[in-house]
Amino acid sequence: MVILPELVLLIGALAFFVISLGKMPNPQVAKFTALSFGFATFLAACLSFHSQATLFYGVYAVDQYSQLFKILIGFSLAMLLVVGQNLKGIADRVRPEYYLFLMLSVLGLMMLVSSVELIAIFISLELSSFALYLLVPMRDDRTGIRVQMEAGIKYILFGVMATGFMLYGMSYLFGLTGTTYLKDIIAFLSKGNLQPAVVVAVLMTLGGFFYKLAVFPMHFWVPDIYQGASNETTGFIATIPKLGAVALLIRLLTVPTGHPQFLTELLAVVAVCSMFYGNLSALVQKDIKRMLGFSGIAHAGFITLGLLTMSSEGYGIAIYYIAGYVLMNLACFLVISNVSQEGENLLIEDLSGLYQRQPVLAFVLAVGLFGLAGIPPFVGFMGKFMILASALRADHLLVVCLAAINTAIAIYYYLCVVKAAYTAEPGSRPSVEVHPAIQAAGVILVLAIVMLGTLPAKFVDFASAVVQTLL
Repeated sequence: MVILPELVLLIGALAFFVISLGKMPNPQVAKFTALSFGFATFLAACLSFHSQATLFYGVYAVDQYSQLFKILIGFSLAMLLVVGQNLKGIADRVRPEYYLFLMLSVLGLMMLVSSVELIAIFISLELSSFALYLLVPMRDDRTGIRVQMEAGIKYILFGVMATGFMLYGMSYLFGLTGTTYLKDIIAFLSKGNLQPAVVVAVLMTLGGFFYKLAVFPMHFWVPDIYQGASNETTGFIATIPKLGAVALLIRLLTVPTGHPQFLTELLAVVAVCSMFYGNLSALVQKDIKRMLGFSGIAHAGFITLGLLTMSSEGYGIAIYYIAGYVLMNLACFLVISNVSQEGENLLIEDLSGLYQRQPVLAFVLAVGLFGLAGIPPFVGFMGKFMILASALRADHLLVVCLAAINTAIAIYYYLCVVKAAYTAEPGSRPSVEVHPAIQAAGVILVLAIVMLGTLPAKFVDFASAVVQTLL
């Protein structure tokens, strides 16, 4: 029961390995197997929520904090598999391998949120990352798109570079502290031992974590990889790995006393740069996935702003924000994956007249984009409002003002997409046929976005109480 979600994913990966051995794998078998293991993972995470254990000589902690993130990861995986169940951008012959690497990547993220030691963190991160690197170039090229290979090469090269920085920083931390356990490293930092070598070590280690979250200046891979990967793979990259990154950053930043000033200043600069770079770049995008990629960089800045407060309340709000962000992105990629006829990339103009071609998808898209823009009553509004209020209480007035400006900038390009879907004429674009299960998934996502937006207090209080156990 303690590691039940991890076991389900491991069994799922082994099942797809066996399926892939067949000469002509049935894509329907692969799809239903994936859906079964996706929902089984979510159920296993829920059943193991109250599990408590410390395994493998203290490097793997199963507690309410890790289990909360496993529930979020499990739910996101199940919804992602429903949203992209048709896998239009992946050839039939490689779908078992696609699901195999997808399961392994999620398994690495499950392990990551429970890892409390540097070597365990590194192994978990690499298991998740290398499986994900292989998903990007698996895009089918039948539509004439050839950018997936370039995107795959860029992703792995940038990822290896970020891993090198992180590993070098970890080696410094070990040399300076004499331990690889996070609790001992955090205790060392809380004593104010901030000689230049410690600052360099922390910065380099955080660089690897920032890469996963796509925070400035480790953001440069995002637009090309979003554009080059298949719609389903991009939906995965844009959502679930960010949950693992936030979980890891909170574990690293939970300094009980004596918060290092340089960390606060670093997070403030990173947050502001991410917001401005992401939002200003998104203004001129024509490709919907590139736009969402740049907007993801901006949202990473808002999440960093939540971490900036270095309090259980701020961390709880950051968890609330990333949970809402994942839901809103899933809603957007549900529309992208199903409007795309052959798995091709969509321009914003390709969504013209969507309300006539498929009203349910148009409504799901509008809710997702309104939420990302921070318009009430959706979760994005409450997330941004609470993050700004928390940062203001922590006396970060300048950063809050700059974040408010960025909120106004973001509204423009999100509403341009909604305008195309609802006010432009469809022209010769065909109607969109959608399976009832996908429509049901869209309704579930809309309800979740609205419920979290209108009733945020219980989730935030619960997340803050869970984080409090780490302090």
